[in-house]
Formats: sequence, C-alpha cells, structure tokens
Amino acid sequence: MRLPPWLQQQLQNAADVYTAYRPQSVPSQKKLKECKVVSHRGEYDNKHVFENTLPAFQVAHKNNVWGIELDIRWTKDLFPVVMHDKNCQRLFGKDIKIKKTKLSELQAACPLIPTLKQVIAEFGNKLHLMIELKKEKYPDPEYQVQVLESMLSGLKHGEDYHFLSLTPKMFQYVEFVPSSTYLLVSETNTQKSSKVALGQNYGGLTGHFLLLTKKIIRLHHNKDQQVGTGFITSKNCLFREIHKNVDWIFSNKAVELQKIIDGLIVKKAARKTVNSKQ
Repeated sequence: MRLPPWLQQQLQNAADVYTAYRPQSVPSQKKLKECKVVSHRGEYDNKHVFENTLPAFQVAHKNNVWGIELDIRWTKDLFPVVMHDKNCQRLFGKDIKIKKTKLSELQAACPLIPTLKQVIAEFGNKLHLMIELKKEKYPDPEYQVQVLESMLSGLKHGEDYHFLSLTPKMFQYVEFVPSSTYLLVSETNTQKSSKVALGQNYGGLTGHFLLLTKKIIRLHHNKDQQVGTGFITSKNCLFREIHKNVDWIFSNKAVELQKIIDGLIVKKAARKTVNSKQ
C-alpha cells in the first residue's frame, strides 16, 4: 500500500519529533569517522538557495559532506538535467514541463537548473553522487543510455556514484554498470523493496529510518549490500542510525549533521591528547 504524499509527510514529521527527544549515546570515534552523510538535493531553503542546483551542492561540498543526492530528468532534445519535479512551477513559479522543453529554452527560463554534465564536471571525484532516475518514458533509450554512459565514463561506479530509483524498471537504462551500483528506494513498501533488492543482487536499499529495522539491515549486510536511511534531522536520530550500522545517512540537514560529527571527532581527539599527556 502506498500512502498519499501528504500523509507520508505528516508521519515523517511525527517520527522526527519522536526520535529527536529520545536520548542516544554518543557513537565511538571509529563509527563517527565512518559515517557517510548524503545531502538530499543539496543544502537549500528554496528561497535563497534552491534544491538540486550548483549553489546547493557547493554548500554541501564546502562543509565536508560526503555525498549528494540528485534527480535527473530529460529535456525535449534529450539532455539530462538535474530536477526533481516534472514541472518548474513549484520551484520557479513557471508552468514549464521539462520533457516538452528544449534545453536552451529551459535554461533561458530557469537558469538555475543545471545539466547532469555540469554537476559531474564540478563535483565528480569530489562528492559521491547518488543519482536518482525518475520514472518517465525514455523516447530514445539507446541514445539516452549512451549519453549517461559517456558522461559518467570518467568516474568509477560504486566508488564515485550510485543510481537510485523508486522503480526497479528504471535500472534497465543504466545496464552499462553492474547491478551492485543500483540502490532501490523504498517508501512504505520496505519489506517488498528489500526482497526485490536482495533477489536482484542490487547494491542495496534506502528508505525511511523507522521502517529500515536492524533485521532488514542485517539481511542486506549479510549479502554484502549497503543500506541508507533518511531523512535524518536531529542529533539523537543521527546517533540512533549510526548505532544501527547503516552505511549512509540521507538528510535535508546534512551540513548540520556533518558539523555535529566533525565537532565530536575533534573533541574526542583533543580529549585523547590531553589524557595521553597526563
């Protein structure tokens, strides 16, 4: 069963409040250093800095965040651009459908929307790219696959980037990399998504932190798959997920979480130095 977006958001907000006020012990120095935070659509407020734009990704990079999640859609003339929505209305107040607009027209109307090529050129080999394939029809699959393969040819799959999707069928367009590069995104269908990811030998699974239980995480780790949880917004929830041994922390407040981690690492290192001198 798939819940409507508004109900999912309300339940997520309630979960965030609940976990934010449940104290958690501070993870070990080793676990803090291993924690990989992913900035979901970059760091943005959609007023001064907009999601899925170069400035949003630049903020994440400057603040030591490990990776970024970004969404791609295709223009009418088949250029992959970084945009979550099908339409530019929500972000830029313009009723422009990406798939019905040529790149030159789109950039003239909404210059903040970057191409995938621009993002790779600026952040490839600097940030880990979690590239989400949005569910949409590919008018010229063979050509579009060649475009993606060419753009990513300078990066190493699994090390520099992964592909994410809510829809397993979308992975057919990126078969130039092994299935270990694919991460299935679960919503409320976590059990079903977990079985698919395990059965298809994907690289792993991502989903909401309350639904990705320790049991599910162990199942994937036992098959050498990785797990990412989102969307973490507080220190206590961050510690909770680190203790669950998840591989990635997806967040809309990635910079804030990274500062907590970096601060604790510095603090613990300083304390160790002092103790060694006594």
